[in-house]
Amino acid sequence: MKVLVMMVLALLALQGCSVVQTVEPWQKGNLAKPEMTFDDDPLERGYREHIYTSKEASAGGSGVGGGGCGCN
Repeated sequence: MKVLVMMVLALLALQGCSVVQTVEPWQKGNLAKPEMTFDDDPLERGYREHIYTSKEASAGGSGVGGGGCGCN
């Protein structure tokens, strides 16, 4: 009985994963707001970018794949 209850609960929990959610054009403006970013501290972001460029021996291109070694 416990196994059946656990299976039903697992199926109910996974039911929301099967629906594909799309972002409508009028909702993209809400996602572009500054409060929706993960980097809330510009000073910390500057430190991270400085460390990244120091380690990779390259400048710019933050947020783009690939490294300073020439391998993508």
